[in-house]
Amino acid sequence: MGAYQAEAWADFGVAVAGAGAALAGLVFVALSINLERILAGYRLTARAGHTLMLLAAPLVIALLLLIPGQSESALGTELVVLGAVTGAWLAVLNRPWLRSPEQPLLSWITNSAIPAGLLSVATVVGGLGTITGTLGGLYWLPAGVIAAFVGALLNAWVLLVEILR
Repeated sequence: MGAYQAEAWADFGVAVAGAGAALAGLVFVALSINLERILAGYRLTARAGHTLMLLAAPLVIALLLLIPGQSESALGTELVVLGAVTGAWLAVLNRPWLRSPEQPLLSWITNSAIPAGLLSVATVVGGLGTITGTLGGLYWLPAGVIAAFVGALLNAWVLLVEILR
């Protein structure tokens, strides 16, 4: 029953926490290098916030998995709330009409919409599955975390390198 028990996911939690913290640190370096250019327009500020949320949510997921002795229903409830709040916050930061004119629609979909949607949906479904003991439980989390990391890395590249073009 590893799909529904946090203890079985401790190694995953430790790996995600370490990777998420390291990537968030690198994004902060990228932001500090190009801070003036990023602050010059709301679109890039929202993209930077979106990128940080894509890294912060997996970090919180990992920390929730590592709480000792936590019941499955408590973990599931925390994941549902986290997924819903993350989804709402990313939707505010990720409105399609705020994308920059230089960013093609396909790029916006692959770098922003898909990672945000997968992270939020996977977290909510994983939480619901953990509460009910169905739906594959925590096996949804890797898909959301991987999508979030890929989206964050793509956005970090834009904030670090492409912004200088």
